[in-house]
Amino acid sequence: MKFDKLREMREENNLFQKDIANILKVSIGTYAMNEEGYDTITLNNLVKLCDYYQISIDYIFGFTMEKNYKNSKTFFNQQILSLRLKEIRKDQKYTQVRIGKLLNIDHSVWCRYELGKTVINTTFLYIFCKTFHVSADYLLGRIDKPIYLS
Repeated sequence: MKFDKLREMREENNLFQKDIANILKVSIGTYAMNEEGYDTITLNNLVKLCDYYQISIDYIFGFTMEKNYKNSKTFFNQQILSLRLKEIRKDQKYTQVRIGKLLNIDHSVWCRYELGKTVINTTFLYIFCKTFHVSADYLLGRIDKPIYLS
């Protein structure tokens, strides 16, 4: 999945792909594949990059034009993420099986996300946020107040 803001932020900060690769401790090829959308950046690396630029994940995802939220935390909390994924799924009356079908994954994979045993794939997080109109930064515990996207 390609997030155009990755390149925009790199260029805005006068950085090269090799600079970002060094920050993320990945190869230049890996970061280039992330930036071009041939491979999806891991959630851990996306959070690292957003922390480096001091921007929100919602901004990278294109959910908002606001680069950062007031009182935003510079990490993500796996336990909060797990709880909020489950809470929103239940509020929307979705089963784990239905979420699995939405994401084209086995429901057992989704179960591991909700239990906090596996970090959610960045693409799946994006689809979940788009489907339920909820902020990725909120889901990740980077902001405390729920933000629902229009």
